[in-house]
Amino acid sequence: MRITAVESIVLLDQFHLVKVHTDEGVTGVGEVSPMNAGVTHAVVTQALAPLLVGEDPSDIERLWRRLYTKPYKLGPMGAQLEAIAGIDIALWDLLGKLAGLPTYKLLGGKYRQGMKVYASSMSRSMTPEEEAERALSFKEQGFHGYKIHSATPWMHDDGFDQTIATVTAVRELVGPEFDIMVDVNNAYYEHSAIAMARELQFLGVWHFEEPLAAHDYEAYARLAAAVDIPIAVGEQEYTTWQFRDLILRGQVDILQPDVIKCGGITEFKKIAVLADTFTKPITVHNTQQTVGTSAHAHLWVSTPSCVYPQEYNIEHNPILDDTPIWQNPLVPVDGVMTPHDLPGLGVELDDEVVARLRTA
Repeated sequence: MRITAVESIVLLDQFHLVKVHTDEGVTGVGEVSPMNAGVTHAVVTQALAPLLVGEDPSDIERLWRRLYTKPYKLGPMGAQLEAIAGIDIALWDLLGKLAGLPTYKLLGGKYRQGMKVYASSMSRSMTPEEEAERALSFKEQGFHGYKIHSATPWMHDDGFDQTIATVTAVRELVGPEFDIMVDVNNAYYEHSAIAMARELQFLGVWHFEEPLAAHDYEAYARLAAAVDIPIAVGEQEYTTWQFRDLILRGQVDILQPDVIKCGGITEFKKIAVLADTFTKPITVHNTQQTVGTSAHAHLWVSTPSCVYPQEYNIEHNPILDDTPIWQNPLVPVDGVMTPHDLPGLGVELDDEVVARLRTA
């Protein structure tokens, strides 16, 4: 079997899918982080796809290294790794289809039957009271926690910030036993992050996510040493080498790889080995509710270090909610997600819908 084409598909100018086609008619499906679909679409089509045509799709480790090293000096992170992720996920989907097994079986089988998820609110427009009502509604639906995004990203202590007011309102409504997570997207300087962490710990927040500049590992180490609340970081790390430094230099408590960013399933599994080596738990960064969530689900159930409830984006998604691209969407049931027991990732795209929504 040989790869005949790598197809890059952009939907609604935002969502980025990849299909890997073969000469035996079997196709794998992956997803790329949608942070800049125009850029990653160009990387897939111009830099990476030509490296795969004619190759054996089962040689995943060799192909991953080829995609990483051959596009000379494109860089060790960002768009290249995100583009590799989409292709790599598609290759694992393809491999499962060829074997007639769910992808999690190829990743070591089920360590757990299903994965608890928490509701991740991406909104920054609601009042604290509205956010609290929303949190309560998701608690009642069975979700295992609620995360807020409560400050202007990268604001350097100078921007919109209603973190304490929102956490206070949520805690009052959901009670003491329901987990609250806070993500401020690199909003603070070190001294402010330490002060905020202490207030959030008093309010019973479970983890404090990306309070500092992503690159300032030494500041993360000082923050982690100064407070007891778990510090969660990793959505802007793309390789095992970066996660090594995040662990050794950053000294963070919880790792947050994202399979559609960090080079795909192949690299995620290596990051998980690092997590086990240094006794660090993984709570993934997961904002894409279709192919990305399916890939994460196969990793969640097969990876021991994915021990805590994992992230699920609760915001409206046009390709899931308005015009579904799936024939068999994977969604939480009572706050638990279990991957489909179908070959590969279990993703069955509606090709007519995909064609209708396609913009590149």
